[in-house]
Amino acid sequence: MKPFLNKLKDKKIILASNSPRRQELLKGLEVEFEVRPNAVEEKIPGDMKPEFVAAYLSKLKADSFPDELKENEILITSDTVVIEDGHVLGKPSNEEEAFDMLKSLSGTSHIVMTAVTFKDKKRQITVEDETIVTFRFLEEDEIWHYIKTYQPLDKAGAYGIQEWIGYIGVTKMEGSYFNVMGFPLHLIYEQLKKWS
Repeated sequence: MKPFLNKLKDKKIILASNSPRRQELLKGLEVEFEVRPNAVEEKIPGDMKPEFVAAYLSKLKADSFPDELKENEILITSDTVVIEDGHVLGKPSNEEEAFDMLKSLSGTSHIVMTAVTFKDKKRQITVEDETIVTFRFLEEDEIWHYIKTYQPLDKAGAYGIQEWIGYIGVTKMEGSYFNVMGFPLHLIYEQLKKWS
């Protein structure tokens, strides 16, 4: 364990995510962790404002571990949503829905919000980050190429910024790149430093 995360040397970090991106990013912080996902039905209350959805879902995932954590364990859960024109774009259910999402994001700016929840036996805290992403106008054949080649059905808003569509489509970004990938590392690092 590195000196700046020395307080964690007796802790076991549990990442409750199957996302290979989140696992790769957490490894980049040079912390050891165990992957322990828990299936949760991500049902959003119909009257919930879009800006509250990421935190709600992240907490929902953390709450699915009510009595399972041991004294030395720290659980990390996370959720990312894309907000376009006041509406949450979740994960597309099929290629046609993915096309419609990317078509609607084409030539516009949207918000990506990620919430991360930290939980142990005694406390729980959720932090959030927000990034504004702007896409150039995307041609229909570009959108279909991306969908057919990369199958982004597991991604909020039907895209991964670290993939081809991000390379050719994103013209501007205000905020953290890693937040758009689904894991705001600067906030996670800050919280892990505080955790004792």
